[in-house]
Amino acid sequence: MALFKKKKTEENTDEFHKEYGMISNCRFVLGKIAKYRKALIFYLIAAAVAGALLSYAWSFIGKLVIDMIQKQSEDGNIRYLVYLTLGMTFAELLLMWLNTISNMKLGVGFTYVRLMIIRERIAKSLSMNYEVLEDPDMLDRLQKAKRATGGDYHGVQGLMQYLSLSLTQVVSIITAVTIMVTFNPLIIIVVAVLGLIQFQFFEYIRKKDKVEMWDAMAPHWRKLEYMDRVTTDFSYAKDIRLFGMKGFLSRKQKEVYDTELQHWIKSRQYWIYNSIFAHGISLVRQLIIIGWLIYEAVYGGLSISNFVLYMASANTFSGAINGILTNLSGLRERSAQTDDYRSFMDIPTDEKKGIPVPRADGYSFTFENVSFKYKGQEQYALKNVDLTIKAGEKLAVVGLNGAGKSTFIKLLLRLYDVTEGRILMNGTDIREFDREDYYNLFAPAFQDVMVFAFPMAENVSMKAPDNTDRSGAEKNLRDAGLGEKLDSLDKGVDTELLKVLYDDGIDLSGGEKQKLALARALYKNAPVIVLDEPTAALDALAEYRLYQSFDGLIGNSTAVYISHRLSSTRFCDRVAMFKAGEMTETGTHDELMALDGDYAEMFRVQAQYYIEDKDIFDVPEDVLESEVTENAG
Repeated sequence: MALFKKKKTEENTDEFHKEYGMISNCRFVLGKIAKYRKALIFYLIAAAVAGALLSYAWSFIGKLVIDMIQKQSEDGNIRYLVYLTLGMTFAELLLMWLNTISNMKLGVGFTYVRLMIIRERIAKSLSMNYEVLEDPDMLDRLQKAKRATGGDYHGVQGLMQYLSLSLTQVVSIITAVTIMVTFNPLIIIVVAVLGLIQFQFFEYIRKKDKVEMWDAMAPHWRKLEYMDRVTTDFSYAKDIRLFGMKGFLSRKQKEVYDTELQHWIKSRQYWIYNSIFAHGISLVRQLIIIGWLIYEAVYGGLSISNFVLYMASANTFSGAINGILTNLSGLRERSAQTDDYRSFMDIPTDEKKGIPVPRADGYSFTFENVSFKYKGQEQYALKNVDLTIKAGEKLAVVGLNGAGKSTFIKLLLRLYDVTEGRILMNGTDIREFDREDYYNLFAPAFQDVMVFAFPMAENVSMKAPDNTDRSGAEKNLRDAGLGEKLDSLDKGVDTELLKVLYDDGIDLSGGEKQKLALARALYKNAPVIVLDEPTAALDALAEYRLYQSFDGLIGNSTAVYISHRLSSTRFCDRVAMFKAGEMTETGTHDELMALDGDYAEMFRVQAQYYIEDKDIFDVPEDVLESEVTENAG
């Protein structure tokens, strides 16, 4: 069979992946149980003892009944047999009640503990640096960690379930060994050897399945989640219908599912081989035990009652051995999945605590020969940028799409650290500052506005209700141009956004979302305002007027306006022109027009579309027309 052919597999080269071991992982989940639901420790013990005793109850009853029948056949008194029957019935009912209650508590409790572990995983991912979390390898690690916390019977909760089952089997085996050793200790040795053989084969299967199913599927599950999101998320619905994408997406999704199906088929084949081998071992074990008992009964003088006791105990013992091996196998498999979770959680993300950002009347930023290259890319996204943003200055960063403007902003905000060169803030390298403290300097508004399923006021404050100034949020929304929208809403700033949590939630248009982003920037009231094309959904005239109004609202704050349209350049102190990852020009609008370089050419190209809106550029119509004529020539 191909299964048994030696196949060379790639070694795990993930520097952050660790194998903690089954014992360590069991201690880990027990620690989480003790932390979040300590009473479960009692129910673990109660379920193990009650479950084991239930499995042996009738073994003892059978022996006692036969002994009593033989004795009472001599004196004809069945009173003690009745007492025994009533007593054992009551004891079994009590054990059944305790076992049922304990398992119910464990089922609910394990789910609660898993949810708490998910909270820890989410907190971990939220604390990771933007640059780290965007790494595809890190996304694969996160995906594995999500799979390890995503269900009742695999990963960390599966480990808890199998740990509970294994405790029951351990108590059963201890009881069985105590009984069987009075018959023949060699039985214990035979069963143990057969069990070891069965376990070794399982380990081989488990490792094959882990490598070729779970590890190989981690990148694929990201694709699967993406396809599920695209085909079910309402925000994609218009494009799918209007562009006739139904057939294309169905075929694409089928390809993704077919890939997953092939992996599952291979995985199931492995476990079928394991099941066949396990049943073979179990049959051999049963034949040996039964044959031995029959021999002792015929030639060794084994009594009928003891034959019944040992026979029932041997069957229970055999089942317990099968159970412990199966559970041990399940433990190992879930332990390997728990490795994925713990490896992700143990990735060092807490960078060295930096120095506090000093309080100052203003903050200037200097890019000194800054270059940046995204991970896995050979080409620089930014190259040799030298620029100083003075405190209180209004800087327009312009250029066509892909010029490097957004990368420039990510470096300024320290979402990424520079590849070469350095960025100084008031003369100090920004990498020396505490990252969270540094973030507080900025009030950003991005082109892709994320709306949260919160009330409108909290979508502006980005804080909990108790820490939200509702009147301040309303003022900022009106200043950002959403006054009419607020007046049309019955609940005003208390209106829920999105229909994810509340049926009466509303959605905003593209332009309204971008005005919401401007309101957030105003609410934060930070020393530095950064607008990364947040008004792209507006027309040029609306963008210009909104920028003018916004500029008046922020007062003396430092502001950086990023756009591929030039409506923001006229009221800015300076313009930085980017092209192909390099800053090609810098100066005032008039200086760059006189330079007649990249900026002037871009301005003339755009100007021909806005002659009717010449107030955007604040130049006479005849000048615009002459520039258009020159550009056309």
